[in-house]
Amino acid sequence: MSRDQGGGTSQFTTRSKLAWLSTASTHIGTTLDLKRTAQELAEFVVPQLADAVAVDLLEAVLQGEEGDRGAKGGVLATRRAMAVRTIDALTNLEPAPVGEIIVRDEKHRDTLLTSVCLAQRTSVLVARMTDRDFDRVASTDSSAAKMRRGGVHSYMAVPLIARGLLLGSADFARAGDSPPFSATDLALAEQLASQAAVFIDNARLYGREREHVVSLQRSLLPRATPHTPGLVVHTSYAPAADARGVGGDWYDLMALPSGRTALVVGDVLGHGMSAVATMGRLRTVARTLMMLDTAPDRVLARLDLATRDLEDDQVATCLCAVYDLADSTYTLASAGHPRPLLVAADGKPSYVDVPAGAPLGAGVIPYDPIRVQVPAGSRMIFYTDGLIKTRTDDTDVQFGRLLDTVAQMSPERLDDGSLLTALPDSDKRFDEAVLLTAAIDTTSAVRLSVWDLPPDGTAASIARRYVTEQLRRWDLSVLADVTELIVSELVGNALRYGQGPGRLRLLRGERLMIEVSDTGPDLPQIQHADVSDEGGRGLQLINMLCRRWGSCRTPTGKIVWAEQDIPH
Repeated sequence: MSRDQGGGTSQFTTRSKLAWLSTASTHIGTTLDLKRTAQELAEFVVPQLADAVAVDLLEAVLQGEEGDRGAKGGVLATRRAMAVRTIDALTNLEPAPVGEIIVRDEKHRDTLLTSVCLAQRTSVLVARMTDRDFDRVASTDSSAAKMRRGGVHSYMAVPLIARGLLLGSADFARAGDSPPFSATDLALAEQLASQAAVFIDNARLYGREREHVVSLQRSLLPRATPHTPGLVVHTSYAPAADARGVGGDWYDLMALPSGRTALVVGDVLGHGMSAVATMGRLRTVARTLMMLDTAPDRVLARLDLATRDLEDDQVATCLCAVYDLADSTYTLASAGHPRPLLVAADGKPSYVDVPAGAPLGAGVIPYDPIRVQVPAGSRMIFYTDGLIKTRTDDTDVQFGRLLDTVAQMSPERLDDGSLLTALPDSDKRFDEAVLLTAAIDTTSAVRLSVWDLPPDGTAASIARRYVTEQLRRWDLSVLADVTELIVSELVGNALRYGQGPGRLRLLRGERLMIEVSDTGPDLPQIQHADVSDEGGRGLQLINMLCRRWGSCRTPTGKIVWAEQDIPH
């Protein structure tokens, strides 16, 4: 500890000094927010110890990195860390904008007492300042002039060191009729700085952990929203302010064959890295199953098994939905997840009563699906419980508040994610939240035609006639020959193996999709046909003519579909 001058008398008696220090831990470090902790240090000091104080933290510390270990050398970059406190008479003393890097004049930077304090990790005391001392204390000439006009006459600088790391410094000043700082005051400031530095470093470590968890969480969520026929989907994710609230919320969105869209929202019950890891696993399983066009209730049943197979005893809620462009319906199934909201075209919201089901990992299956018709101009809102959850209100109050808030919002605000901040006390959210809105797209260029086919030998010729006429109306006659051949094979397989065809769907979007349903239980597979075989080449032909093809089970049988590129 170096002192430029001594003298002066302390404002504290020994007893009052110990009593004041003992209360520091109840006023400083009340949160794990780095800037708030620095501000609490400043507020605790004024006016008991100083008339003005500023806490400057190293730029690296504010970025969540380690402080300085003393081996780098040179002038350390510091930032005024939202921590300035003065008495009323010195309100204009602070020259550096809060939150900006402190710039030091070249002629002052090597002689500045704050630079000495940081470089040598020693406290500095100037009990009675001379005119020359203002240039050694202030980083700029204008700052020095303000200190002179403010009547500053005594100064201290104390380094903030915790666990061997230099985090920054605290500057103290007295002005007017206050007595100059003494060696006792400096010792008191050093003890206080030692305590505060630990709180600041804890906040730094906590902030870095939160940033890592949030980064991992975001990396496991979809990076872009895919094109979904007939729907306009907007997604938002809001991490919790508290790192302990970050964890396992996720959403996913997939375009399925024949103009269907799959939407999944889930929440792993727990927080931290383990919850994020579980979320990543469950999202991968759910995405794989949905891409296979598996029904929502079957997806949840498989997810329940996957959750129980995890080494950690994890539980999660999940809501799976499939939107069908053909009849504007949602098929939904829930595993203990909050009910979605259906907002009508006139803006009136209501909850969709999806059977709740047991959370994933509980081992209580099956799950009951529900089919909901949605009118034009309406939108579905899916979310996780972090959107509405509070520490004081019961569930009914939370759901009622959400309903009232949505009723007062415009469609544009619902789509841009404003609901995340529109709810009361949303700035105090202690759990992360996912928000997904899906509006019916009335301007979509997607075209869909559906026909019922007879369950006899005339089905193939009727199907060919339907698609030929429809392609002509869509100005896609160039695809008629190939499409007729594909339809003939699909209908023929349905007659031979599926107890007759059911429904034919032809969808025109970015590509042309042909779909035939039947009641057969077995999914088709490509067979290896020998040269002498008379059959078995239908799917091979479809595989060569189409961009892709596939099949999926339905409650009454299966669907086989094929997709073609549309020429420009």
